Amino acid sequence: MKDFLLRRYYLLLLLLSGALHPGRLAAQSTQESFETGTKTDYPAATVALATGNWDFTDALLGTDANDHKNGSQAVRIEQTGRLTMDFYLPGGASLVTVQYAAYGADAGSGWELWAQSQSCSCNNWTKVSHTVLTTSSTLQTAAFSVSLPGSVRFEIRKVSGGAARLNFDDFTVAPYGAAPSSQYPDNDNLAMGNPTLAVTDETNYPDNYLLRKNQYAVSYNHSQGKPNWVSWHLDISDRGSSDRQNDFRPDSTLPADWYHVLATDYAGSGFDRGHNCPSADHTNSVRANSLTFLMSNMMPQAPNNNQHTWADLENYTRSFLPNYEVYIIDGSYGVGGTGSAGYMTVVPSGKVTVPSHTWKVIVLLPVGDNDVLRVNANTRIIAVDMPNDNSLSLDWGVYRTSVDAIESAVTATGLTLDLLSALPTSVQAVVEAKVDNGPTQ
Repeated sequence: MKDFLLRRYYLLLLLLSGALHPGRLAAQSTQESFETGTKTDYPAATVALATGNWDFTDALLGTDANDHKNGSQAVRIEQTGRLTMDFYLPGGASLVTVQYAAYGADAGSGWELWAQSQSCSCNNWTKVSHTVLTTSSTLQTAAFSVSLPGSVRFEIRKVSGGAARLNFDDFTVAPYGAAPSSQYPDNDNLAMGNPTLAVTDETNYPDNYLLRKNQYAVSYNHSQGKPNWVSWHLDISDRGSSDRQNDFRPDSTLPADWYHVLATDYAGSGFDRGHNCPSADHTNSVRANSLTFLMSNMMPQAPNNNQHTWADLENYTRSFLPNYEVYIIDGSYGVGGTGSAGYMTVVPSGKVTVPSHTWKVIVLLPVGDNDVLRVNANTRIIAVDMPNDNSLSLDWGVYRTSVDAIESAVTATGLTLDLLSALPTSVQAVVEAKVDNGPTQ
């Protein structure tokens, strides 16, 4: 715990010095949850809600079992209906988020977000989003960077789908000048957070040393000769036709006076040179694929773990492309595993620790922007914790667990792990406690 607090203090000094730029702290946001007020039919009317009066056109507050909602009710819109703020937000707007879904089992519909500035004496509205086509009956989160100073109000317009209905819930506006909580940009390999506050400081933190590649980020453990964790963002642009390079080699970007793990260090161990960030996730160029073969991206992995259970989960994750983008964080912990040559705590060269467990966390998001702010209680997050044992089950689904459980297991070894730390704490509390029960193929 003392070491963890020192790392936080170290990062604070970096922030104050300007070495890191996380953005300004977010000011207070305005959120309408649609939990107050009553409107049970579609004709146009004004409804008093917690944030003020809203105009409903071909819209109502739905409370039945087919309304997809957080809490007891959500807005339901049909035809070319509209939901309009009847008041202005004096602090402007930097980011607007809203949850949405197709009502019941209705067909898909399109909708848009529009804005109006109070400084304009006319009644002009400006479209501030693309058209969002909604087909899912599960609440999703849309996030729009609008960057509007001065007093402003918003309107949701249903623009297609006819009689098919849409639900909307939890409409949130961050004031002008506010910034997302993550210090990393959208689609960055660390956008979901730096799980151990790893820093590139070989003197003070050799066992939590940050390596940044274009394809992935690593917390490297010098004492163990392998990563604590590797984190990366995956979308269809990372995939292509380049062949697997198989050019396992030392990572020359590690400090020169450190031991650089060799491709031959695993020889005779009965453990595979197991990729953390897999080769098949980066086939858009020869160079991208080659960089996944750096030994700083490898861990000693029991062959049946690496080639079957782990590989099947990797293949399943890629099956979500191109409609989804994925954030993946994985790693290993503990000491001692059982490979094809039996139990070992280190590889024969003595340079790499054999872990007892391998773990992975996968965040699945429909393709979009402002990813951190789109994660919510309905986002599918798969967390697994597998024994590094050649006799493990070949069904990765039996090793599903919670993010909280992985954090506890790793932290018990002396390395404090805080996964998905860029998410709001209220969201973390919900998603990190759940165990995925979705399909496995």
